[in-house]
Amino acid sequence: MQRTIRHAACVLTMVAACLSAAAQTSADVTPKPEAAPSTQQPLAQQIAALLADPAVARAHWGVMVTALDGKPIYALNEGQLFRPDSNAKLFTTAAAMALLGADHRFTTQVVASGNLDKQGVLHGDLMLVGGGDANFGADTLPYVAPSLRPQNPPPALSNIADIDQLADQVVAAGLHEVQGNVIGDDHIFSWEGYPGSWETGDLLWGYGAPVSALAIHNNEIDVTVAPNPESHPTRSLPAEIQTTPNVPYYTIENHVYTMAMGSGGCDARLLFRRDPGSKTLEVSGDIPPGAAPCTERIAIEDPAQIAALALKSALERRGVHVTGTTNAKHWDPERLPGNPGVDVNRMPDTPQDRERVDAYLQARFSDSTPNSESKYVCTYFIAGPTPPKEIALATHTSPPLQEDIVYTNKVSQNLHAELFVRDLGSEYTCGTDVPGSLNVVRQWLMYLGIDKDDFVFYDGSGLSSHDLVTPRAVAKLLSYAAHDPKTGQPQPWFTPWKASLPVGGVDGTLADRFTTAPLKGHVFAKTGTHSEGRALSGYLDCASGQTVIFSILDENHLPGDTADRDAMDRIVAAIAAAE
Repeated sequence: MQRTIRHAACVLTMVAACLSAAAQTSADVTPKPEAAPSTQQPLAQQIAALLADPAVARAHWGVMVTALDGKPIYALNEGQLFRPDSNAKLFTTAAAMALLGADHRFTTQVVASGNLDKQGVLHGDLMLVGGGDANFGADTLPYVAPSLRPQNPPPALSNIADIDQLADQVVAAGLHEVQGNVIGDDHIFSWEGYPGSWETGDLLWGYGAPVSALAIHNNEIDVTVAPNPESHPTRSLPAEIQTTPNVPYYTIENHVYTMAMGSGGCDARLLFRRDPGSKTLEVSGDIPPGAAPCTERIAIEDPAQIAALALKSALERRGVHVTGTTNAKHWDPERLPGNPGVDVNRMPDTPQDRERVDAYLQARFSDSTPNSESKYVCTYFIAGPTPPKEIALATHTSPPLQEDIVYTNKVSQNLHAELFVRDLGSEYTCGTDVPGSLNVVRQWLMYLGIDKDDFVFYDGSGLSSHDLVTPRAVAKLLSYAAHDPKTGQPQPWFTPWKASLPVGGVDGTLADRFTTAPLKGHVFAKTGTHSEGRALSGYLDCASGQTVIFSILDENHLPGDTADRDAMDRIVAAIAAAE
């Protein structure tokens, strides 16, 4: 999901920081038909005429069109920097497909830490250990196009299916009692939660959920507000609020009342508020009698802790007695025994060591054979007592990575893109912090031949307002995927990766754009949106039968205006007709 986009059925009144950033998504506005391009003018003249329209002329535009082999067809400000927004996911998902592999899978385990006796009593803690699986507990795979989804889908389950399956395995393994705590363990990634450049106003919502190696239910809960069924015409009654999954994590302060609101045209007026670090969620406002329920996705403050709560609850429903409580175990170098202040999981910080890491990565990219020495770039100084004995009692294995890549690009899922970056850091270096992990992506893009000054990434999703790319960098990536400069053939991962892109008039974030012939079903592109800019980049089937690459980025249009989107779509139509 892209920054500041609201998909709830209700109209929300939010905190001022979120109000000032709110913008309409392409799905919120009825699309205008693509204007028939004039085939009598060269492409450059058609695009110039479209961008001369007063409605879009004040915005800053960048356009790059090439053949699949990278041969330029048209360029406008192609070397200037723009915010990519969710076009950043093109870089992240391509790197994940190339470096992890389309069939890569992740595991999440339940581990007994301590002595498990013959009576099934664990004298120690039970740990739910995250392995970087973005889809754990989410049940979003495989992605299904809107036209293929059931008209009346079943209601969401209050419990988490993946947790229930792990609990069944634990019970089958003979565990009956835990004389300790249930711990959510996400320590394989550094616990930063949010990239430092994310804006505070985004962190309440599901699209700004924190990043954890133990992700669960997309690190968000669905909060549904419904009118009180016993509403009275002369007095206001508290509305009903439910959360999915039904895990007692947040304390809900309900200040929403069922009351008639006249003809304001909205179903509900709601405000969601939670202070950073707090587990109290305040919901206030009003909802009229008979209104449809209103659902909003709220980020989970500490995913590892709610995962532990969910596992403990699932075990207790199966008769397992837990004497302790639930905790989260994050990466914390300060707690390393004998090594206060030493962070053994970060990349080396000296210029010489950074050069060594960069050289190692470049060599690794040129050889697809797994390297058993991949961890030699790290330095370990772990001392102290031997950790307790650990026994794996249950394992969950994710679907293949390519399924999650499809979901991530189709719906523009921020958390999953962020986790792919950390997964790359974990696989290729010891840099599972944000900078170290992003360095893997950076070095790979430079290995492809993309100029180091043509992109700057502070995260993997594009939510950061500091990310920058040039149109030619986007086009270069798309060309590399479709046409290996050495062999002239598509990359082995190209077909499933292209299939992950939204298709015009068909699915994903392009379901409501390019809905008529000749473009319907022939635009394969990633969208990107923020309040004052937009991005669209991908592949386009043209009238000539040729497939071309395009990247269109714009900045500084008026907030809430869609004229730039309409101009962007007309540019795509002009390219298709001209080529």
